[in-house]
Amino acid sequence: MNLLKDLSGIIGVINTPFTNDDRIDTESLKRYVNHSINCGVVGFLVPAIAAEINKLNRNERRIIVDTVVKEVAGRVTVIGGASAMDQESRMYYVNELNDLGCDGVLVNIPYVDEAEYIKQINEIASLNPKFLMIQDWNFNQYGLPVKVIKKLFDEVEVFKSLKIEVVPAGVKYSEVIEATRGKLHVAGGWAGSQMIEGLDRGVNAFMPTILHDVYSKIFELHKNCERERAKNLFYELVPILAFSHQHVDISIHFNKRLVHAQGIFSTPNVREPILPFDKYHEKIADELIGKAIQICESLNNYRGMI
Repeated sequence: MNLLKDLSGIIGVINTPFTNDDRIDTESLKRYVNHSINCGVVGFLVPAIAAEINKLNRNERRIIVDTVVKEVAGRVTVIGGASAMDQESRMYYVNELNDLGCDGVLVNIPYVDEAEYIKQINEIASLNPKFLMIQDWNFNQYGLPVKVIKKLFDEVEVFKSLKIEVVPAGVKYSEVIEATRGKLHVAGGWAGSQMIEGLDRGVNAFMPTILHDVYSKIFELHKNCERERAKNLFYELVPILAFSHQHVDISIHFNKRLVHAQGIFSTPNVREPILPFDKYHEKIADELIGKAIQICESLNNYRGMI
């Protein structure tokens, strides 16, 4: 796999669809996979924070990944999420994801000190995933030290990609790309909320949960040196991002309501405990869902005229 080439674009981060009796809705998952591939995604990440991962048991995680891998059937890359609260569980999930046929795995490991962090990454690497994506996640601080990222890139062969979700992300993108000589695949998380800046800085991929056709079009326009059009289309998303990015729980509520309105998920159901989504949220969400669907329809109408 030429990771920089094959994973250049939009990677869908999957929400978990639930039935009305709170089981995993595999048929909705399959619809999501096919809809997203038709929208131009180059891969999927499953399961991650957006999947309400801490509320899934081991069997449910396996069902979700197995369903996605089989439905994708090699058409795009599947990255299995192995994040967990402890290292023993992470290693369990990496082995399982390898067995299920994932093309790579993602781990998020809390950073305490350099020696312990590198030790834990090497333990994950020893399980021989096809490639490793590290999640550099800290919504309040700068995340992993760049010197540690560079050391891991130089020494851990399977470490091929870094998903950056820190504050501020933009400077971190550039520092990591420079430190690894542009050879480490860098992905922007948190739904690509800094997508134009990330594209300008040379980020390889973005990882939103919804509106993959819109994000794919923005990526395509920028890649084809149509930055102004890419920027204008991205700005159409800004009200949606501003509302849904108040908190990860609000984004889960909103995203599920949108894909339900699109006929992809059978229900918009979420699992407790989660922040409430009250009548004021619902009113604004429904207004923004209408806007989102209009944006998608305008893209489809544009394609139909070509």
